[in-house]
Amino acid sequence: MKQPDRLQKRSQFLRVARKGHKVVSPGLIGQVLPGQGDMTVRAGFTVTKKVGNSVIRNRTRRRLREALRLVVKEEGCSSSGDIVLIGRAATRIRPFPLLKHDVRRVLQALEKAGRE
Repeated sequence: MKQPDRLQKRSQFLRVARKGHKVVSPGLIGQVLPGQGDMTVRAGFTVTKKVGNSVIRNRTRRRLREALRLVVKEEGCSSSGDIVLIGRAATRIRPFPLLKHDVRRVLQALEKAGRE
C-alpha cells in the first residue's frame, strides 16, 4: 500500500480537530475523523513550538511520518478518513517500536469511529 495522502491546508486540520475524535498516548496525540465512502486515508502532521526549535520539530515530524508509513505498509488500513498526528516532547525520545504502537492505536480508533 502506498503512503497515505496528506492534509495540507489549515482548514482541513481544523475540521478534523472540530468534528473528530481524540486519542491520547504517551508518544503522540491523534485526531481521527472517519470518511464517507472512498477508501483513502489522509494524514496530517503537526508539532508545536513548545516541543523545541525547528530542527527538533522537523525531526519529530519525520519520525511520525515514518512510523505511520511503516504501520500502513505492515498492516494496511481498512477504513477511510482523516488523521492528524500531533507530536509531543516525548515523541522524539520514545523508542520507535512504542511509537509505532501509538500510531496503531490511532488507526484502530479510526476504524472504530468509522463503524459507529
